[in-house]
Amino acid sequence: MKTTDYFVRQVLQKRPYLTIELCASIIANPVKREVQPDGRIRFWGNDPEREGKYIRVVTEKDGETIHNALRDRGFKIEDMA
Repeated sequence: MKTTDYFVRQVLQKRPYLTIELCASIIANPVKREVQPDGRIRFWGNDPEREGKYIRVVTEKDGETIHNALRDRGFKIEDMA
């Protein structure tokens, strides 16, 4: 899995609950996928540590290179409509 320097140096350092494997799993099987205006792609998936909560993974335009990831406190399953 490809990653940006920002993801490795900033995101993984300050969010120890994230792993590249978890992010790859979310990209492979998202509950929702959305293209941002800048072309980056957002993927949401279940947070394995927090039932009913979600993690958002943002990739570059290629849909493979992980740029950012975080617990998305505002995402609700109803947002999938």
